Amino acid sequence: MKTGAKTVVAKKTAAKTVEKSPVAAGAGTVPAVGGTAVTSPGDLAVRPGEDPWTAEEVEEIRTGLAEEAERLRQELVASEETLSGLMRDSGGGAGDDEADTGTKNISREHELSLAANAREMLRQTEHALERLQGGTFALCESCAKPIGKARLQAFPRATLCVECKQRQERR
Repeated sequence: MKTGAKTVVAKKTAAKTVEKSPVAAGAGTVPAVGGTAVTSPGDLAVRPGEDPWTAEEVEEIRTGLAEEAERLRQELVASEETLSGLMRDSGGGAGDDEADTGTKNISREHELSLAANAREMLRQTEHALERLQGGTFALCESCAKPIGKARLQAFPRATLCVECKQRQERR
């Protein structure tokens, strides 16, 4: 099973970090494949002490997210086919004892849970791709401060900085 996990270390430098407005009216955009505009890597926010995003780092994140989205779509198709078969089998029931019926119900519930999880992961992955294209990828959705390169390289679907995520988990 491919998890996509890898060790990532954010680069630090003594260079002064200049914060840029994430809502610059079209500034800093370059054409992407398909003709839509995306934010240039240098416009993505970084935390103080971090090197600016490079085109290679952004492309690696974008490619990883796109591959993950495709994998999840395929997983959902397979899950829907499995669910369809489980639903078809659950209707007969003639000759099934209680254990058989219970096993079918558990299998169906398990598959429904897996499908719901894959659907949510796909939603998060597509949201991360939209944020990457829109230039808000590296900004916390709660406080609008930079999330941090290391966090995003390790978990590209992150939408909150560590501080906001900790605050959310305490609630």
